[in-house]
Amino acid sequence: MTNRDVLIEIGLEEMPARFVTSSMNQLAEKIEAWLHERQIEFSGITAFSTPRRLAVSIKGTAQFQKDVNEEAKGPAKKIALDQEGNWSKAAMGFARGQGVTVEDLFFKELNGVEYVYVNKFIKGQEVRNLLPELKDLITSLTFPKNMRWADEDLRFVRPIKWLMALYGEEIIPFSIAGVQTGNETRGHRFLGESSVIQTAGEYEAKLKSQKVIADPAERKQMILSQIKQIEKDQNWTIPVDEELLEEVNNLVEYPTALFGTFEEEFLELPEEVLVTSMKEHQRYFPVKNKEGKLLPFFVTVRNGNDEHLDIVARGNEKVLRARLADAAFFYNEDKKTSIEDSLKKLESIVYHEELGTLAEKVTRVRKLTSLIAETWGLNAEEQKLADRAAEISKFDLVTHMVYEFPELQGHMGEKYALLKGEDARVAAAINEHYMPRNAEDSVPSSSIGSIVSLAEKLDTITACFSIGIIPTGSQDPYALRRQASGIVSILAENNTDVRLEELLESALSIIEEEKLAKDSVENIKKELLTFFKARVKHLLNERKVRYDLIDAVLENEIGSVSSLVERAEVLEAKRSSEGFKETVEALSRVMNISSKAEIDVAIDENLFENSYESGLNKKYMSILDEYASVKSEEERYEVLASLQPEIEEYFEHTMVMADDETIRNNRLALLSAVTKAIRQFAEWNKIITA
Repeated sequence: MTNRDVLIEIGLEEMPARFVTSSMNQLAEKIEAWLHERQIEFSGITAFSTPRRLAVSIKGTAQFQKDVNEEAKGPAKKIALDQEGNWSKAAMGFARGQGVTVEDLFFKELNGVEYVYVNKFIKGQEVRNLLPELKDLITSLTFPKNMRWADEDLRFVRPIKWLMALYGEEIIPFSIAGVQTGNETRGHRFLGESSVIQTAGEYEAKLKSQKVIADPAERKQMILSQIKQIEKDQNWTIPVDEELLEEVNNLVEYPTALFGTFEEEFLELPEEVLVTSMKEHQRYFPVKNKEGKLLPFFVTVRNGNDEHLDIVARGNEKVLRARLADAAFFYNEDKKTSIEDSLKKLESIVYHEELGTLAEKVTRVRKLTSLIAETWGLNAEEQKLADRAAEISKFDLVTHMVYEFPELQGHMGEKYALLKGEDARVAAAINEHYMPRNAEDSVPSSSIGSIVSLAEKLDTITACFSIGIIPTGSQDPYALRRQASGIVSILAENNTDVRLEELLESALSIIEEEKLAKDSVENIKKELLTFFKARVKHLLNERKVRYDLIDAVLENEIGSVSSLVERAEVLEAKRSSEGFKETVEALSRVMNISSKAEIDVAIDENLFENSYESGLNKKYMSILDEYASVKSEEERYEVLASLQPEIEEYFEHTMVMADDETIRNNRLALLSAVTKAIRQFAEWNKIITA
């Protein structure tokens, strides 16, 4: 029998651009999972999307489900047979439920227990009778925000305007929210019209004839090609931000790129202001010359053809001109206000009803900055600069510019601080203390910026935990996970011995001093350590470290994050090398047996009964100073690995659990001492070597 193609299209009012791609992928994934679950064979699946539609085409869909032969497991033999060996009611009920007789039953052993089984043959159903189930897949789609319309109960991303569902040339019958399926799609809202689709194979071509590019990848490539052509024709450089490109792509069905201009006087504004005005508010691409200097032009993408582009350009220019005029006004007004006046305004802005004002938060950040700066090893001048950076880190939040463009916080703080005569290092730290702003962002490049960033994020996290605001599941309204990941990244990238536990203790001491905590500091610290270990684990997962190696380095305290990450990466690099298995087994054996020590006693060399005890003790003593003096974690690994021969010789010739209690305790004391040393690197018995 000939296989057929299936086509599903959901026609909608324009969706928010940020929902389009994820919704398209979700629909395709749900349909593909349903096909596998229903045992329906197909040769391929393709997803389509525009702002007005989500669609999936399934190639080579079978006409029937696959026939299935399977074994059904019933009750245990002792339940299936009565005392006389006859079939019990349980067995007869099982057979009846499977549509067979007791003559079809047989026994089979599973994990040492015999169960009754039956072979079942399930004839595949005709696929056309199953396809209406796709309705439930469509209505089960989830979105970040939903809406209802008219008197319908369905909650969906936007009102459904048409439904197309084809199996070959047949219409798959179902309706959603009063909309019945058919074989008709709609073209571009202004340039196209309705069109009948006979089969899935003609879907893309028919839509193109109606000025709709249904394939988002093709649409995106069109935009890129057009931008590149403008770039070539005008001898410009047009930086293409991938996130902006994705958003623009999901705003149009038939893209046409064009460019416009704005007055050169606006170039006096900081570049961040111009770029933000263009990208965030107007979805325009900025234009630069070959040297990277911003030019008074922009590129935008029209949802339509290339007719009357000059009129479209003038309309966009008018809108941008108004935006930039506002920005220029805000910028000039902000320059009239002193930093001290801005800081006073922070006193009247509530940060959190239980944590005080923004000014009070800044005070906590200053205190914590001072503690971290001293631990970090900054000199007196740098500590003073760090304190000033912390003191004025939030002043730009009350400026007109940041109020209008919140995404410019930090950026404008740096610009305004320089204008008002602050040290360049202080100004840079104001911007850097928000870094990393997201998973793709870099960490602060300066020590001062790193310290203020750590202080600000640590205060936020510890303060929130102290009043019971702790992320659970997908709930994290204060982005504490992101900020914790930022802290971990900063510590990982800076080769510092600063212990994370010490940072948390410093932050909590300030919280305790201000009497903000609702629970004991000890309990809060435990929750924080669990929270941060999860973020370190996430970082190591991203760096492709195997799970058991992560567990090994995270079993005890976190300590220096940069050292911990380096240790994990050393283990990951070594795990496939010759001798790794033997080293891990030797060190693990020491740890496992030392756990049997019941009392803490000092090592008495006079109680050693053979040279192998003396040899292990001598080797252990020799590596202590060496372990502390070497610089890299790889060298420390090699130092510990050098214990392996002495450990193996020791165990081969020494009975640790001797009958003599004094001898036994002395031997356990030696192994406990070795364990204490090797545990500094990792919990070796967590590592899988099989």
